[in-house]
Amino acid sequence: MDGRATVPGASGSSVARRSRPRYLRVQVYIAREFLFGFVVCFLFFFSVFFVNQILLMAEDILSKKAPLRDVLLLLVYATPSILAMAFPFAALVGALMAAGRLSSDNEMLALLASGVPAHRAFFPFVVLGLVFSLSSFVMNDVFLPLGTIEFGKLYRKLLTSTPALELKPYSVTRYRDISVVTGAASGGELDDILIFDRSGDGSSRVISARRASLSSDSATGDIILHLGEVWEQTVKNDKSDSFDWSRADEMEYRLTPRDGGIEQTSVGPRDMSSTDLAHVIAEKQKALDDRMSERGRQLLAARLRLYDDYQAALAAGLPWVNANSSLEADRSSIGSLSPPIVDHSLQVYRLELYKKYSIPFGALFFVFLAFPLGLGAKRSGRVVGFGLGMLISVLYWAFLLVGQTLGTRLEWSPFWAMWIPDALVFAAGIVFWARRRVRG
Repeated sequence: MDGRATVPGASGSSVARRSRPRYLRVQVYIAREFLFGFVVCFLFFFSVFFVNQILLMAEDILSKKAPLRDVLLLLVYATPSILAMAFPFAALVGALMAAGRLSSDNEMLALLASGVPAHRAFFPFVVLGLVFSLSSFVMNDVFLPLGTIEFGKLYRKLLTSTPALELKPYSVTRYRDISVVTGAASGGELDDILIFDRSGDGSSRVISARRASLSSDSATGDIILHLGEVWEQTVKNDKSDSFDWSRADEMEYRLTPRDGGIEQTSVGPRDMSSTDLAHVIAEKQKALDDRMSERGRQLLAARLRLYDDYQAALAAGLPWVNANSSLEADRSSIGSLSPPIVDHSLQVYRLELYKKYSIPFGALFFVFLAFPLGLGAKRSGRVVGFGLGMLISVLYWAFLLVGQTLGTRLEWSPFWAMWIPDALVFAAGIVFWARRRVRG
């Protein structure tokens, strides 16, 4: 009897071991379905973002006869930002398409009827959602800053070799103390150009030319304007009521992009890594705290002066009108120190820091909504899933923009401003999960 009593236990262990491969095969099958939908949607979103954000820039550069190799490198350096954005939305739509297809073809019903729990079928979605979130985060936090740095280096190189990138038709280009206004472009030349600058002695000067052609000095990196039909007017600082003027058939004028042309690229908070952002935020917060401490000391000193002057006025027995007048300066000083000190750039940096986490990890939150929502499809599961995914993507992006606007203008909490869209997606997923359990 004792030997026989052990048989059921052994049999149960054997069944448990056999159930694991069965679940594994089912999960691999579901994962492949999810991956197929993800790849299709990833290519779709990548193409949309690529056309909207990259090809327009490339077309503009190519029209200025920049080398094709450098243009392709610029595209490569700008690609990480597009990849980071494509991962979460492709995960959403791909999960909806996969769950919708399994539901419309009754495969999910068959799996549940054969004893596969719903959480086992959902497990591949969670794993792949986490993988896509981490991939998006790495693209956004590692490759995006590196690409931005290399993009800036290459663009500055292009400015010296292709000066037309710096000066465009119908535009105003500003440098430190120089403004260049350009007209139409025809035949590789700019028409009707105006230059506002200061001469060597500080006098204001206006230079106009009927036409201008561009070249560059490879040794210095300067952009050379070859001006034709030139008229120059100079106003002396000490003689504002008179001016000197001159005319010339030709003139050579040099511009230095390193002096701050508007096309210079700079690394903003969006292009920083989360570590660099946290470091900058800490420095800005320390500077703000120091300013607030100094303001507090100044305000305390001003209030003490007001108190001392008030006591002096009482001791001197001055009439109230005279005493009040003598204290006006102290009250004005306190009033000027009362408004709070606010660093709006600190709020912007905090918003960008939380956005670096909220958007990539949106892929993980999306699968919690996509799986129960996609299972509701009765027919044409992939088509319905794609349509729902596009709608949810638009709504998510709208909530993200609203949160960023409220965080910037109304000083909302940066954390909630950036994480509310993910929280809403997760809450909606919990609601759909609960509804499915009630129906079951």
